[in-house]
Amino acid sequence: MLQKLRDKTSGWIATVILGLLIVPFAFVGIEQYLGQRTDTSVATITAPPSWWSSAPSWWPVSVFWAHDKIEIDEFRTRFEQERQRAREQQRDAFDARAFESVENKRAILDILIDQRIQQMMASSAGLRVSDAMVVRTIQEIPAFQVEGKFDPKRYQLALASQVPAQTPRQFENLVRSGLQQALVPTGIASSNFLTAGEMDRLIRLMGERRDVSMLALPAPAEDATPVGDAEIKQWYDSHAADFRAPETVAIEYVELNSATMPAPPAADEATLRQRYEKEKVRFVAQEERLASHILVRVDEGANAAAQKAAEQKAAQLAAQAKAPGADFAALAKASSDDTGSKDAGGDLGWVSKGTMVGPFENALFAMKAGEVSAPVKTEFGWHVIQLREVKSGSQETFEQAREALAREQADADRERAFNDLSSRLVDLVYKNPSSLAPAARGVNLPVQKLGPFARQGAPGIAATPAVLRAAFSDTLIQDGTVSDPIEIAPGHSVMIRVVAHTPERAEPLAQVREKVVAAIHADRTRKAATKEAEALLARLRNGESLEAVAASKQLPPPQQVTSVPRGAPVPEPSQPEAFFSVPAPVAGKASPGMAVLSTGGIVLFTVSKVTPGDAATMPPGQRQMLAAQVAQVGGTDDAEALMKSMRKRVKINVVERNL
Repeated sequence: MLQKLRDKTSGWIATVILGLLIVPFAFVGIEQYLGQRTDTSVATITAPPSWWSSAPSWWPVSVFWAHDKIEIDEFRTRFEQERQRAREQQRDAFDARAFESVENKRAILDILIDQRIQQMMASSAGLRVSDAMVVRTIQEIPAFQVEGKFDPKRYQLALASQVPAQTPRQFENLVRSGLQQALVPTGIASSNFLTAGEMDRLIRLMGERRDVSMLALPAPAEDATPVGDAEIKQWYDSHAADFRAPETVAIEYVELNSATMPAPPAADEATLRQRYEKEKVRFVAQEERLASHILVRVDEGANAAAQKAAEQKAAQLAAQAKAPGADFAALAKASSDDTGSKDAGGDLGWVSKGTMVGPFENALFAMKAGEVSAPVKTEFGWHVIQLREVKSGSQETFEQAREALAREQADADRERAFNDLSSRLVDLVYKNPSSLAPAARGVNLPVQKLGPFARQGAPGIAATPAVLRAAFSDTLIQDGTVSDPIEIAPGHSVMIRVVAHTPERAEPLAQVREKVVAAIHADRTRKAATKEAEALLARLRNGESLEAVAASKQLPPPQQVTSVPRGAPVPEPSQPEAFFSVPAPVAGKASPGMAVLSTGGIVLFTVSKVTPGDAATMPPGQRQMLAAQVAQVGGTDDAEALMKSMRKRVKINVVERNL
């Protein structure tokens, strides 16, 4: 039997079969077939080679395609960064459950995919980022600077404080990758421009004004014709989203408010004196010095010659100020470069420690009253300082500070009582987390009830964003446990428990029948009003004047408004858009139109005159700024169009289960 098996597997057919089996192993490795495969990516991206952009994706051509992945860890890191950014921006309005939505995860993943595609395309096109560009970019990051200059120590410290910590090499690679991704989109976005002709046309359109006649049509009579059951059912079925009851909860809660707690007993004399001795330094008034100065301004980046010249000038001024009978104020008015104090003779007023830059302050507080200093160098230039008077610090007595001490002690005692009560309540809740009543009895506070209420328009304490989020959180709804203390304001918190929950649901037709009938009547009324307005508009288009239409309907004469600019709220913000959507009048014939107000009312109008904006009246600086802004918008659109085009050239596979 073994001999037969050997004979069957030693022919040319067996050799061909074995050769075909070897091919896939050569490309992917036998371990891919023998081992357990675990996909740790959230998205894979494959792109055709640069030398064959239309290459098919089937094997064996697919082996030449570029492959890249976005791993779970990378996505999670970016997701947490975006979560932290959103929490800092939105603060109390941040909704953790909404942020965890699938739509939000896909939006963040799309950003990562776009960045990876940009990097793949840049690499494929042979774009490289030089070391000099990486160094310049890092040195320009404000977090790594001290007084506007790159500081290597600050750079090392900032990288070490990251979670996880990064080495300079890792950060440089990250910066290089980011620059490589942005090279093409940034170049395209910054390359857009407007010609002079395009700017003139834009200014004419933006500055255009129109003369308008308006006729407000009266509200039509409300529809009162009967509504049949079949129409009611059809409307209900086709507008199901309008007849859904929102998700609601009902809660019970215990409220702790230091403002309503009994006032603590007044502190005795010994306690106040002890507090005074412990915080005695607080009641010492700071020493103040009445100073004037003369500034010889010189930039820190000035060359050595300029620095020396400024120093010599300051030395000459100091010598003049020290001369017997010298008038320092007159000298400051004539020579100081400090525009803020020059007209006042260099007067800086009373100066205490911590209000001036270091070298200036050190010199001033080392002087004696009546002295004039030698030139003092700061970041602003050279100073000549005059100390005119010294006001020594003084110690407040206990009697002088007693009222403030008593007030502070009362606040501290009230805060301590609030914290003690809150801690006792929390301890009691932890003993029985599924019920709030026993804990409330233990601290002699009432259990209050609120609801049911929806997310929108929540009453009372539920209007506080933090309370509302907790009330609709899955944990409290599903577990029925008591929440942690939720701060409403300093010294004011609540602990809540969800006692009832009703999910969003469709309201039965029987319950909303009257609403459906009202909606049908309103729709009929609106359609009748629109039909009537369109008939009147047709008369205007046939050449009849707006005044004649008004007279035929026994309406007041149309209102005339001249030189209406774009964006003017006439008679409400939605109107100018309609005024500027009709063509300009020709041959003395007004252009008619119709606009629907936010209230449902309808306005007929005619445009009788169009005055274009005058490009010559726009100042050159404003024109340049507008051109830059419009070019930036256009460049951004071009970059987005490029990104959409690049996405069409690659294949993207999202692993939904790993999101």
